[in-house]
Amino acid sequence: MHRRALLAAPALLLTRPALAQPRPVAVASFSILGDLLREVAGERMEIRVIAGPDVDAHHFQPRPSHAEAVRGARLVLRNGAGFDNWFNRLIASTGFNGVNVLATEGITLRRAAPTPGHNHGHQDPHAWQDVRLAIGYLRNIQAGLTRADAAGEAEYRARAAAAITRMEALDAWVRAEIARVPEARRVVITSHDAFAYFGAAYGVRFLAPQGVGLQSEPSAQQVANLIRQIRAQNITAVFMENMANPATLRRLAEEAGVTIRGRLYADALSAPDGPAATYEAMMRHNVTLMVSAMMPASG
Repeated sequence: MHRRALLAAPALLLTRPALAQPRPVAVASFSILGDLLREVAGERMEIRVIAGPDVDAHHFQPRPSHAEAVRGARLVLRNGAGFDNWFNRLIASTGFNGVNVLATEGITLRRAAPTPGHNHGHQDPHAWQDVRLAIGYLRNIQAGLTRADAAGEAEYRARAAAAITRMEALDAWVRAEIARVPEARRVVITSHDAFAYFGAAYGVRFLAPQGVGLQSEPSAQQVANLIRQIRAQNITAVFMENMANPATLRRLAEEAGVTIRGRLYADALSAPDGPAATYEAMMRHNVTLMVSAMMPASG
């Protein structure tokens, strides 16, 4: 019996599951990219996000622990177009030699005039606000993951295809919702101008007292002009954003005699228990609020 047990031992060892190997790490610069990365990577990669939910990625200051996360990563994902320049510096400081994915690669970006506190150059980086362009992000992510982990190519391809199908349905839903609003009523006031891609794609005009910059302050004349426009056009869709200082918009709404209708998410997702914990949830939350606020009063 003892000899039989010894002979059987190797077979038993072979049938035991191998010790779990740590998953390769993929790092995204900010929360919206992190969610899109998870959509395609699934469980094959451990996803880490540097600028997390409700964190301003424009002027983020990485900590030493963030450098460690990047140093050991297989892949890093950034937006580009001046949105997350700090992430470029973080990557360079670590000697990272993995796969570096630019989410906006191959996407035609809108031109934007530079404003104080927002070093985007002449490109508007907020391309994810057009769902069709976010599909381009997914394709770039799929290609990057395949370069970083060739063995996962089939899984990445399948997950990206499924995510793109959901995105196409989301895009159709956004268009149908906006179409319910009379064209003359499709005007939204937001804290800063992060919705130009959304406006161009879906036929909504956005006005922002802070321009493109979260840290820039509008002049008294700009605020006065916007107040006159709100009154003249009876604009009712006035919103704060999760990343912007609300003081300017609150003052403007009070002087114009309008009510701030809620909080939109532009540059960062909400916490997991919030209304915009994923990219799709963010878009549906924003559109639902906008449509309700833009609709003319009944009766």
